Amino acid sequence: AVKAAPRRYSLAALRNMVSAWRERTRFRRELKQKLEDDPYLIDDIGLTRRQAEEEIARLPFWQR
Repeated sequence: AVKAAPRRYSLAALRNMVSAWRERTRFRRELKQKLEDDPYLIDDIGLTRRQAEEEIARLPFWQR
């Protein structure tokens, strides 16, 4: 079997990756807050309640 070389990321790529993770986490926290405060806003952004709940479930367990 041929072993794949480990991936090497540039510092800029790592920063972009971390930034994307933070943005997704922020979006999921805001989505959770909207669902709790005013569930009708979820319809306004084009998501069903189930889609919103599935997205919120992607938050780390300590933030759910």
